[in-house]
Amino acid sequence: MDELSLQKVPYFFMIDFLSENIEIYRENEINKSGLLVDFQQLSNSKQKHTLNKKIEWESFPETLESFKKGFDKVQKNIRLGNSYLVNYTRKTRIQTNLSLEEIFYHSNAKYKVFYKDFFVFFSPETFVKIIDGKILTYPMKGTIDASLENAAEVLKNDKKEKAEHYTVVDLLRNDLSMVADNVKVDQFQHIDLIRTQQKDLYAMSSEISGNIKPEFAGKIGSMMEKLLPAGSILGAPKPRTLEIILDAEGYDRGYYTGVCGWFDGENLDSCVMIRFIEKEGDLLYFKSGGGITHMSKLEDEYQEMKNKIYVPIH
Repeated sequence: MDELSLQKVPYFFMIDFLSENIEIYRENEINKSGLLVDFQQLSNSKQKHTLNKKIEWESFPETLESFKKGFDKVQKNIRLGNSYLVNYTRKTRIQTNLSLEEIFYHSNAKYKVFYKDFFVFFSPETFVKIIDGKILTYPMKGTIDASLENAAEVLKNDKKEKAEHYTVVDLLRNDLSMVADNVKVDQFQHIDLIRTQQKDLYAMSSEISGNIKPEFAGKIGSMMEKLLPAGSILGAPKPRTLEIILDAEGYDRGYYTGVCGWFDGENLDSCVMIRFIEKEGDLLYFKSGGGITHMSKLEDEYQEMKNKIYVPIH
């Protein structure tokens, strides 16, 4: 990645959650790869597709008891002081009459990728952008059902959500400081509306920026190596929290919560691979979760995990 970015060669990349699998496609290789990509600055999905059917969508979440097993492991570690924020995720079987390709074409999201009938995601979350020597990140933490009364204000002022958001902003500010100078929070607790087939949600994000250190200039790979896994889908402190996640979740995240991005020869736009549906044999699984702190309530976290099982087709 460093070699290509130093030579200013445009490419698209995908890195899985544990940075064990990294795929790189030069611009002329994207179409041949079977990837469909729809980013703000890059799209190879030129066809117009119409959806002439009523969407069928059913999810089969695990029981509260099953969810509780991993949740308790997380809470125990938080009480022991091993972590103060853990992003706990689950995989949920879903049934739908939509193909992964149809979900790609008809979802409304900032970032979408369909990968060889293996997975599709429709992510609202930017990871980092690099623009003219400046690096920016937009951690997203905290969601709420938009139909609730004064939902945006409730989200902004919810003690648990606020603490979680502060933690992630602090973590990402620290992470950026490894590759950038003059790191600062430009925007705090910004609220976005996300429309979906099932329900509308409000999501909370912030903007943090810095100037890339001279030793990292043009080295996209080296920067990713420092910054990954993304703090918003891991927690803090990172190394110990990763151990807790691997023990508590008991399944392989794979590319879910990894990152992918488009380097255009000068600048970079990348996202966190969330809102993610994966095919295993003939079955489909939706991977979702949320941040756990010492203030988290089991039922609320279980509900948040289920709230995020949606397609943004409306």
